[in-house]
Order: sequence, then structure tokens, then C-alpha cells
Amino acid sequence: MMDIRRPWEAFRDRVRKPDALTGIFAVLWCFVWLDAQVWFRLPPWFHALAFFSAAPICVWWILRFRKRSKVAGRAILSISYIPAWQFFAHLPLVFSAYDLSASLSGAGAFGAFFIGLAWAVWWIDRETKRMAGTKGQTRTWDPRRLAAWYFGRENPRLRQSAFTLLTYTLLFGLISMVLTRLTGCSVYEAPLGGGEQKQLRQVVKIQRVIKKKFVINPYSSVLFNPPPIDDVKLNVLEVTEHLYKIGQGKGDAAGYSTGTARGKVRFIRLKYDGGDWDQDMARGSDLNLLTEYGVRLGQKVSDRPEPMEITRLNAFPARKSPPMLYMTGQQGIQLSNSEINILRTYLLEHHGMLFGDNGGSSGWEGQFVGMMNKVLPTVEPIQVYLDHPIHRIPYALPRLPIVAPHGRSNALGWVVDGRLVVYYHPGDIGDAWADGHSGVPQEIWESSYQLGVNIIHYAHSEYNKWLENTKE
Repeated sequence: MMDIRRPWEAFRDRVRKPDALTGIFAVLWCFVWLDAQVWFRLPPWFHALAFFSAAPICVWWILRFRKRSKVAGRAILSISYIPAWQFFAHLPLVFSAYDLSASLSGAGAFGAFFIGLAWAVWWIDRETKRMAGTKGQTRTWDPRRLAAWYFGRENPRLRQSAFTLLTYTLLFGLISMVLTRLTGCSVYEAPLGGGEQKQLRQVVKIQRVIKKKFVINPYSSVLFNPPPIDDVKLNVLEVTEHLYKIGQGKGDAAGYSTGTARGKVRFIRLKYDGGDWDQDMARGSDLNLLTEYGVRLGQKVSDRPEPMEITRLNAFPARKSPPMLYMTGQQGIQLSNSEINILRTYLLEHHGMLFGDNGGSSGWEGQFVGMMNKVLPTVEPIQVYLDHPIHRIPYALPRLPIVAPHGRSNALGWVVDGRLVVYYHPGDIGDAWADGHSGVPQEIWESSYQLGVNIIHYAHSEYNKWLENTKE
């Protein structure tokens, strides 16, 4: 009988070695990076912590090769730059500082470019010197040789340097484009459950507040004015009762019948060229609304918003796509033909919904409507009145909340087969969701939360109905 202890011991000893441990951690870091870019399963603090855990390993390798080899030491320092860059780029996301995260990410990419360029110049210079004394100085394609025919006879060193810079820049740009547009296999899953399409009813509760009882020493020199022992004060409070399980379909908890046990309601914001797509995001607007949705409807929600490029929508399968996307701004909207086609496919074939919010410009409405004329050229926008289900369930809105008017006072909608596929709000309700509510009265920010909850619920309910009706 073969003794299996020896192979296991050999494997265990191998894993204990620093190079094997480093390889294992490198693979784990790659998975963490993919989750931060593609899967969005882990919280931002976990991403930052995972990249910070690379510090002791990098320090160990630097100390090991500090005196052995200058080249190896500098190579380790260069490699250590990558997890350090990712740590500082992901750390601001823990505090919802999205602008700072984007700035650090861009600055880190700039630094990575020059580190790589320095190594490319060092390598080509070393190889050129090494091959200078060898035979074969005739016409050649090898860029390591100054005799390469495309360098010419005049100033071959200068042309070699220019060739190295151009080649490296193209390769770096290509790799960056692939990594930044990496989509993988993304999946959206709603929380499993069910519920009724009912309004949340406002009820009045009587709460008895009994004042504290004081035991008085009658012989004390301190005078007290204690309240009567049986004094009871009644407070009348208006509260929202969860009289109904809010969701759609049959299920035990509040949620959606086609969801999953690990599913969560997520808030995805579209990134686009030409404008300030991230308006109010750093002020917590998306996360505040998402949190309010979870508290008010009793459904599981994600712990962070998700900014996403339009091209990333291609990674979602037709029946695992986001039910709703959010888009805001106050400047221009510039979409490529490919992005236009992706949005059209998302709305019509993947049964999604787009929620547009004018972030503060009378011209943004024209930009949004112009974009929709390209996405859905055969569909005309209509006014969405207050009797539409999106304004009635689960909250019945007496009026459309407007934080700041930007042209019109009513919502626009694009309807396909009786379903509202695009909803446009003209009054910048993202400001009311943000920290501090931008100073608007409570009535406005409360109704803004209610409208946001209604829109998310409408999109998820319609998506769930579609999944139920198209089961294989």
C-alpha cells in the first residue's frame, strides 16, 4: 500500500516556502481585484484589507533581496507598487469617497505607466549592449539591434528609443483597455421572497411614555419638585406600519419569487462620457436611498452603490440582468453607437428599466430625450401622471417631489407593451437623498425617498413578472 504521507508532507513543506505562499496570495489578490471590478460580492473594506495584507509579504521580499541584487530588489519594489496602488485606490470607497478613489486610481495608472516604461528602456538598452559584440549586424528585424533596417543609418539610437516608447505605450494602452473593460460573467439576483402589490398604509399609534419615578428623602435639605407618581403622558405618533409583505409573487419573506437566498437589491449607476455622471454619489445619495429601501420594505440590499460602464451590461445574461439602472448629471451625454445598441438590448430584450434624474440643468432634459430618441426611435415619451402604479405603490404620492425645477414639473416615461421602460424625473431628487438632504424641507426629502423606493420596487416587480411568465 502506497504511503500517502510523503506526498502530503512534500506538498505541505512546499506550501510553507515563501515563494509558494506568495503565489497563493497573488491568486487570491487577483480574485479580490476581479470582485472589485466585476462581481461586487465583497464589501469595499474587505478589498482594501486584502490589498493591505500584501504589505508584509512585499517587505519580506524587499529585505531578502536588498543586498543580494539591486536589479531583483528594484523589481520587487516595482511589483509591490501594484497592491499599494490598489489599496490606496480602494480605501476611499470605504468612506464613499468615489471622486478621491477615481483620482487615486488614475494617478496610480500614471505611475504604473512610467515604472513600466523605465523597465522597458532598461531592458532594451541592456539587450542592445549585450548583442552589440555578437555577429549578425546585417539587415535584421530585431529591435534589440541598432542595425534593424527600420532604424535607418542616421541616429539609430534615437529611433530605437522612439520605437521602444511607441511600442510600450501601445501595449500599455491595449492592456489597460482590456482590464478596464473586463466584464467577466456578471449576475444580478434579487432577494428571494414574495409579497403583495399594495400601498403602505399610514396608521396612528398611541405610545405611553411613563416618566421616571423619584424616591424622595423627606428629611433632605434639598428641595425637589417631583412629578406625581402616576403621571402618564400620551404621545400621538404617526408611523409607517408594514401591514403588507412588500414584494411580488409567492414567498415567505419580503422579496421576489424568482430571487435567490443570496440575492440583494442593488443600485447601479451608469457611467458615461460628456458629463458629471457621479453627481451626489460622493455625498451618499445612492447608498442612502438603497438603505431606506431595505428598511422600509424589509428586503435585503447591497451595502454599496455600483458605478458601471454601459459596456459592462453585455456581461449580464438575459435573465440575470439588473432590473433598474440609474442615470443622472447636468452636463452633456455622449454615447457611442455601440452603447446605444447595448442600452436598447437591455431595455427591450433583457426587460430592464432606466431611471433618469435631471441633476441640475435645463439642458440635460434635451440631452436625455435626444439619447432616448436614438435608443428607442419608435417610442414617443409621455407624461407619467400621479395615478400610474409607479407613483402609487408602495407609497401613494400626493404630488411629484421636486427639489429644484429644471424646466418641467411632471415626469416623462417611455412605454413599451404597457411597461414603463424609462422614467425621467426633472427635479434632481438625488440631491434630496444625499447627506443633509441639500437643505430641503422634510416633506420634500421624505417624498423623494418614497418615489425612489417606488421606482426600484416597480422595476423589480415588472422584472419578476417577466421571469415568472417566461419560465422554461
